[in-house]
Amino acid sequence: MTPYPRLFAPLRLGNLTLRNRVVFSAHLTNYAENGLPTEQHASYYEARARGGAGLIITEEHSTHPSDRPYEKMIAGYRPEAIEGYRRITDAVHAHGSSILAQINHNGGQGAGTYSRSPLLAPSAVADPLFREVPKAVDDADIAEILAGFALVARNCVAGGFDGVELQASQSSIVRAFLAPSTNLRTDRYGGGVANRARFLLEVLGVLRKAIGPDRVLGVRLSGYEGTRGGIELSDAVTTAQLIDADGHVDYINTTVGMATETLHLVEASMAVPTGYANFVPSAIREVIDLPVVGVGRFKTPEQAEAALEDGVCDLVGVVRGQIADPDFVNKARAGQSSQVRTCLSCNQECVGRMGLGRWLGCTENPRAGRESVPLPMPRRRGRTVVVVGGGPAGLQAAATAAQRGHAVTLFERERRLGGQILTASVVSVRRELADLVRNLESECRRSGVTIELGVVADLAIVEERAPDVVVIATGARPVRPTWSGGSERVVSVRDVLDGRVLPSGTVLVYDELGFHQGTSVAEFLADRGCAVTIATNGMVVAQDLSVTLDFEGWNRRAFEKSIVQRTDLMVTSVSTAASPLVSLVHLPTGVVEKVAVDWVVFATQQEPVDELWNSLRGSSFEIFRIGDALSPRRSHAAVIEGHRAALAI
Repeated sequence: MTPYPRLFAPLRLGNLTLRNRVVFSAHLTNYAENGLPTEQHASYYEARARGGAGLIITEEHSTHPSDRPYEKMIAGYRPEAIEGYRRITDAVHAHGSSILAQINHNGGQGAGTYSRSPLLAPSAVADPLFREVPKAVDDADIAEILAGFALVARNCVAGGFDGVELQASQSSIVRAFLAPSTNLRTDRYGGGVANRARFLLEVLGVLRKAIGPDRVLGVRLSGYEGTRGGIELSDAVTTAQLIDADGHVDYINTTVGMATETLHLVEASMAVPTGYANFVPSAIREVIDLPVVGVGRFKTPEQAEAALEDGVCDLVGVVRGQIADPDFVNKARAGQSSQVRTCLSCNQECVGRMGLGRWLGCTENPRAGRESVPLPMPRRRGRTVVVVGGGPAGLQAAATAAQRGHAVTLFERERRLGGQILTASVVSVRRELADLVRNLESECRRSGVTIELGVVADLAIVEERAPDVVVIATGARPVRPTWSGGSERVVSVRDVLDGRVLPSGTVLVYDELGFHQGTSVAEFLADRGCAVTIATNGMVVAQDLSVTLDFEGWNRRAFEKSIVQRTDLMVTSVSTAASPLVSLVHLPTGVVEKVAVDWVVFATQQEPVDELWNSLRGSSFEIFRIGDALSPRRSHAAVIEGHRAALAI
């Protein structure tokens, strides 16, 4: 018996029977080396198969040498890829999961940087992000592209895949044929939806011929792109009906957005409600008989079960949820959903790392992206460990150390765990950050960590416990800027979000960090009726939010809340009068202006809280210093360092 009967009902796709309805949908990993799949690919997908996923769909495999929009892409047209494919499929099949390969040609959504060849697209329309004008394909190009799809499909079959999925969404030459804004053709491939879908149907025809009747063939469609001249829901529904009638396909997968102009819709952050994309699979499912996959921030088994119960979809794509917790499915089957390490949708180590050309990781799961690297054996089990600090670094260190057989006690000076993460979660659009604390606290308690709250662990307390190892995770504190003067109305972001002060009236938020700290407090105060201006010494307010795909949402909300954004400004002084008078220098011109406000809130760099570290240096204990106590950074660094310290004990 399972509390999720629909989620664990088998489903037939062609000749393949899936053991459950959970799909680990295609997403980039940047694990390829020299265009070929690696052992890390095999270990990564194997971990999710071992964790119970019913269907795994790998990242895209390029079908043509002209298509290389990023460095670490799998070149599926190369025969050398087959050996790597076999390692992946053998690893996944050993755990009872089915696995498909997604194949794709990105078309005009790319760059000629690596191939030194022109991009190929239905029309000579440059993508808004890459800004490179592609060559409009002719009949000979189309024939060559079709042959490339067939070649890669045959390679996938030779590599042991149960079938293939065609990407016709997000970033794809097929998507470009489907979208009116990128398909300006006047021949048989242009015009109405049926003509724009002609190339898609031709690709599906050659794929079915290449893989044969017994392998699964799927296609992924974008149901709504959110761009001018992009694919609308009505277009997607009509296209799905054409695919269904064509008879080559076994299922349809879905998404929202396109991978360049509206990527923030494809991989939505925590500021976007869960299930935000349900309208797409629901509309498609109403008009076709094929199984439909729904995606869109499914964080928990309960959300996935509800989507199936409500008829939204037949299968549920859980990607970031299974990156954060590879055992997502097995825990759900065992009725242990409360133990699922729920995804934060923070996009820092998955989407953000990918955007910077790095391999995929996870803020919550320090093993993500390193599954192929064996963990070291503990030097000696049963050591006594004291962890000081209950933020993410300390919690992760405590949980990992306890799981590896050590006796762990964690001290936290506050009456609650979480540190700055819990502070940040006060803001409505950042509330899901609290899941990080909940998840880590749950792991600590299940692993037998003794947690003592309200304890200021000084040298005397540590020496009294006489541990073998001490882990210092005491965090960081704000540094009052030199320009702040003595005004009591100049306060830090943490002062506001922790509730120590509550500014009113006109507020200037001065941000030197360019991430969530400044924008979060600006929204927090605007929601409470303050007239807020956020200023930065950078050229863009909150520039790093673009990495986590929060930038568009922030700007929309800032406009709605009348938050004024100002750039290229540096604060030089603040008067000590009751109402601060702020001196601002415009960096490009040197012009100075005076601004009178009721409050100033600063988001600037912090300093480590390292007094305990300094007092313990030279003692007989083995000591580790991690997280912000070592160097103030972001949450993923704290989690990784907590994990590393515990592995070194």
